[in-house]
Amino acid sequence: MSEAIAYLNGDYLPLAQTRVSVLDRGFLFADGIYEVAAVLDGRLIDNDAHLARMARSAGELEIALPLTLDEVAGVQAELVRRNGMESGLVYVQLTRGTEGGRDFLPGPETEPTLVMFVQHKALDDLPAARTGIRVKTIPDLRWARRDIKSTALLAQVLAKREAAAAGCQEAWMVEDGLVTEGASSTAFILTQDDVLVTRPDSHAVLPGCTGAAARALAAEQGLRLERRAFSVAEALAAKEAFITSASTFVVPVVEIDGQPVSDGKPGPVAGRLRALYIAFARG
Repeated sequence: MSEAIAYLNGDYLPLAQTRVSVLDRGFLFADGIYEVAAVLDGRLIDNDAHLARMARSAGELEIALPLTLDEVAGVQAELVRRNGMESGLVYVQLTRGTEGGRDFLPGPETEPTLVMFVQHKALDDLPAARTGIRVKTIPDLRWARRDIKSTALLAQVLAKREAAAAGCQEAWMVEDGLVTEGASSTAFILTQDDVLVTRPDSHAVLPGCTGAAARALAAEQGLRLERRAFSVAEALAAKEAFITSASTFVVPVVEIDGQPVSDGKPGPVAGRLRALYIAFARG
């Protein structure tokens, strides 16, 4: 495959040639946000929801979008085309921009930096979807505005490292004894009385776009849904547990902190929701 093409501040160029200043506030202060949308069969999935979330995150930080959302979508589609992408992810990263020095308060002349790039990935055929994943619970050390999709991901990086060291594929962040969300996913459980439980949107969690689509599909299937927090003990006592994200769709959780969820095998509800989500993605 030819070299990947990226987008930087109005230009399409080889990814290896993209350059952002060391004085960019995204590098110096993590003063920026990002978004990621999935691509399947060469088409962006649920992209309007991702763009709306990106605009909200930028607005919460008062970072001006240099393009309209329709223009951003046009660049995303062009990157899919130029990179010959059939399945994978398109990342959008927006920072407050670059100025002449390093100061906590940006000058009025600072212009945002907008970068987009792609990652090829076989999203509809993940081995984890067949086998399930293991999860490790980690104290949630993140800042209080997790609803903003910030590029400040150090706590998630450390959580992922700790989970990987324990042989797990994801970390579930825990605060006050309750699961907030995964390090890069939304957490769901199915209780013994067949109620699907996931946290409500708030400053404590990122509002997951894939999770929202999964909830809508579950409702269409007649599943009962509760938007509330749940404990690790409740997850271990559940019929099923699973995660959702743009990069995984729906993937079952079969083990938490070394203990099996139910019989330790992927459950039918997670499998059905994954199949329904892929059908939704393919239109």
